[in-house]
Amino acid sequence: MTALAFSDAEFRAIARIMYDAAGLSFNESKKSLIHSRLALRIQRLGLTSFAQYIDILQDESEAAEFQMAVDLLTTNETYFFREPKHYELLEQELARMGSLVPISVWSAASSFGDEAYSTAMLMADLQLIGKIGPSWSILATDISHRVLLSAKEAIYPEDRLRAVSPERLRRYCLRGEGESQGQVLLQDKIRSRVQFGQLNLCKPIEGLGPFDFVFLRNVLIYFDPPTKVEVVDRVLTTLKPGGILFLGTAEGRVPCKTKITPVIPGAFRKAV
Repeated sequence: MTALAFSDAEFRAIARIMYDAAGLSFNESKKSLIHSRLALRIQRLGLTSFAQYIDILQDESEAAEFQMAVDLLTTNETYFFREPKHYELLEQELARMGSLVPISVWSAASSFGDEAYSTAMLMADLQLIGKIGPSWSILATDISHRVLLSAKEAIYPEDRLRAVSPERLRRYCLRGEGESQGQVLLQDKIRSRVQFGQLNLCKPIEGLGPFDFVFLRNVLIYFDPPTKVEVVDRVLTTLKPGGILFLGTAEGRVPCKTKITPVIPGAFRKAV
């Protein structure tokens, strides 16, 4: 199959489309990545050039194809109970809140749902032993329609649950057999506690919150510095004073106008 030509002007056009519509930032070093991830898709559509694909991306009636391009250009690798220190802090904070208050959590870049369902397992465990009450809820949002559909199905390769304790696996998961061997299905008592929705963090956020905890992990890497600040401040408007914001540990502290103080690496408390 002949490699598709990809000019600098075409790269800049796609980068601009992705930035304007989804806040995704691609500098010159990402040209080969964009080429490798979109070229096969372009050929599968029967197109012969990146220019033709750019025309499709600019067509508002082709929203589904734009979504496909976003999916191809973003990485959604994740797994259950990633960054366990965050869940240890969450457990401490939840236990401190007690069993009488409703608790709300937002997984703001939820990808395939691993983060939201990990949180649901932890909260279900704490409810079982009476450390929190039954009035808790988890909202999980992502820009990608495709990953949200997958998250709602709640079927995962066993390896993605490698950090889940045997007790939790028995309580909340069903192992596949036969053709489904090697896969795990989450039970409805966990799936039903997570509500999923599509949301672009670079657009105004309306009608969400207030939340006690917000996870915004491993998504800021796709944004340029000004957009990072805007997104963090926008998300923080939904967090209650004293609430905890979780970022990816490797992302460090992101500058923002909202006053926050570090608790542990990757976790910040909003000022009261």
